[in-house]
Parts: sequence; C-alpha cells; structure tokens
Amino acid sequence: MKSVPHATSLRRAPVQRRSAERLTRILDACADLLDEVGYDGLSTRAVAQRAGVPIGSVYRFFGNKRAMADALAQRNLELYTERVTESLRGADGADWRAAMDAVLDEYLAMKRTAPGFSLVDFGNQIPVGARYAEPNTRVADRLTDLLSGFLDRTPDDDLRRCFLVAVESADTLVHLAFRVDPEGDERIIEETRELLRAYLARVLDQPAP
Repeated sequence: MKSVPHATSLRRAPVQRRSAERLTRILDACADLLDEVGYDGLSTRAVAQRAGVPIGSVYRFFGNKRAMADALAQRNLELYTERVTESLRGADGADWRAAMDAVLDEYLAMKRTAPGFSLVDFGNQIPVGARYAEPNTRVADRLTDLLSGFLDRTPDDDLRRCFLVAVESADTLVHLAFRVDPEGDERIIEETRELLRAYLARVLDQPAP
C-alpha cells in the first residue's frame, strides 16, 4: 500500500486498514484528476466519484480540495524519500556526487511519471501558510536528515542552509527545463546537475569537522 500523509494534514487519521485503503483511493483519484482537469477543475465531488466512495468519506479526511492536494504533496514527499533511500542502498557514502545524482534523478522520474506530480509535486503550487512549512523547506530538511547520515555529516544549520539553497536552485531550474520541453530539456537538466555539483563542492569536498 502507498504511504499515507502525516496525520496533521488530515481531519481524521485512518486507523483501520480499510480506512487507509480508502484514503489511498481518494488521493490516487485526486492525482489522476489533477492531470486531467487541473487544480481549478478539481472538486471533492469529482474525486469521490472517481475513487468510488461516498462524498462523506472525502470530507471525513479533508475539509476542501486544497487540504486534499496538500495531503497528496506530503504523500509525494514520503514516496520521494523512500525512492532516494532505496537508490542510496549499498552506495559509497564518500561519493556525494552520486548521492546528489540520485536525489535529482528520482525527482525527475517522479516529475515524468507520478500522476498529479507536475501540478502539486511537494506542494509548490499550493500555499501552505507559515514559512517553516514551505515545500522546499520541507524537502531540504528531509534531505538533510537523510543525507547527513549517509555522508557522515552533522545536520547543523550550515548544512541545512546549504541543502536549502541547492533545493531552491534545482526547483527553479527543473521547472524551467519542463517549460522548455514537456519531458524536461536534457541540456538544462545537465546544466542544473553541474551547478549543484559546483555549489555543493564548497562544503562537501571539505573534510567533515
């Protein structure tokens, strides 16, 4: 079963397996409809019909479509973390460039294949309120926690700032690549890869303190 969003994004967290499976169907339907009709055309009623559940089941978890889209974004982040973790299994922790390639490549793969991801990804199209909850901060914090152990680095403020700058830069350039080409312009993607390596080398090529 696909992972479900953190309980704080839901009106009510699923307790039983049947409830969790229903939530998964709702989010799958939301993702498919985002690709078909866009965020403006999305509605809780259409999601309920696509998922084959009563409209009350949608409102049991979500107050509106914005909350539903944010929950999908959180699920995307969980899936992305799982995919990066799997890519890093057995890899050499000293090779941070390979780790950064995995981070970028898994994002590109989801951008190309995950339903609804092109509109919502990790929440970049959906206002989420306070700055600490901004999508790129979520992603940078998650990557810092994940990669600091892999790279044997301390997840201090300097490393978090470094990864946040990298995530913000990559986000802007990847969106440019997909505006130029619906599949992602490979030349812009390679420029993005080189930019990230040059920036991160300032920190990650130095011995860990």
